[in-house]
Amino acid sequence: MSGLREMSRCIRQMAVPSLPRPAYQAGLRRCASTQAAAAAAPAEPAPAPAQVPSEFTDLELEASSMKAKFGEGVKLRPPKDRYFRRKQQLPGSRYQYHPPKYDRGPLHPIQSPKPSDPVARDFIPGPFNLPRLRQTYETTIASDLLTLTYMHKPPGTMEPAVNFQDLMFREWDDSSPYHKNRPKRGPRGSSVSRLVEPDINFNNVPEITEVTVASYSPEALKNEMYLWVARAMLQSISGQVPEVTKNRVGVAQWGVIKGKASGAKVTMRGNNAYEFIDKLVHIVFPRIKEWEGIPGSTGDSQGNISFGLRAQDMVHFPEMDSNISMYPPKLTPGCRIAIKTTAKSNRHARLLMQSLGMPFYGELAF
Repeated sequence: MSGLREMSRCIRQMAVPSLPRPAYQAGLRRCASTQAAAAAAPAEPAPAPAQVPSEFTDLELEASSMKAKFGEGVKLRPPKDRYFRRKQQLPGSRYQYHPPKYDRGPLHPIQSPKPSDPVARDFIPGPFNLPRLRQTYETTIASDLLTLTYMHKPPGTMEPAVNFQDLMFREWDDSSPYHKNRPKRGPRGSSVSRLVEPDINFNNVPEITEVTVASYSPEALKNEMYLWVARAMLQSISGQVPEVTKNRVGVAQWGVIKGKASGAKVTMRGNNAYEFIDKLVHIVFPRIKEWEGIPGSTGDSQGNISFGLRAQDMVHFPEMDSNISMYPPKLTPGCRIAIKTTAKSNRHARLLMQSLGMPFYGELAF
């Protein structure tokens, strides 16, 4: 098909007559100089442009092998000369803002941008997903907790001014004359005063702040394989790179050496923390046989809940169950899980955990 097309093109070109050429005038006189010849010769009219047949209007008159000439009449100065001829510098870019390196307090005129700002030094990209448990908390659990702990106060009720120091510190019984100028006694049972449990309102509904998972393998001092398995286990169940922990003190009777690596820990915040708790409540806890729940006595009176899992319970995580051959049972350690919340008491923290699906048993600590 292409051969027939080429043949028809050649035949069409042969039928076209050749281009007319300008006729040369005969009988020109030869002169001794070009100026004399130019003065003696009559002015010849400029040759008319060649008539191009309509068949060749779409063709290029110049060959494609000829070098194109662009910008021959434009004179460019070297960049060095332009730099020295410039009287003032060009304005700087608008994106040259550098956030402060240190946080100098809320009253300083220069404040650090939020972590959600891309120019912040501690910029955290995301969020990339919305965990199911967090969505349930924001849409259902938070409003239920606010309704459950609602304390009705009739309009116009005058609340007496309460001094929290009077509640935390106790007076002396004046059984001795020396009690008159003594300072108040400390809180009962501890030298440090506990946090005062405030009423839950729309501003302080308890929520999860972070979840810390720590694993301790004392056998790692003799065999590093215990430490490698502990790190791989924490990284697989949390999705974050764990941090290696070292012994703070040394105990010769137990073979503990100060400064030696003996475990690992990882701290999850935000969506990762909610995904980990969702995995615990709906996958790991139902698989544990004869498991009563979390002891009700747990808590540090500051809104933090902690509990532990045995080595045989760690295999119930889906990340470890799918690759069980990578975690030898003899080398797999248990872990300790600490959940930090914004609550100010064990009662509010336990109420939040129960609403998320965590069971408690035994005597409850307040």
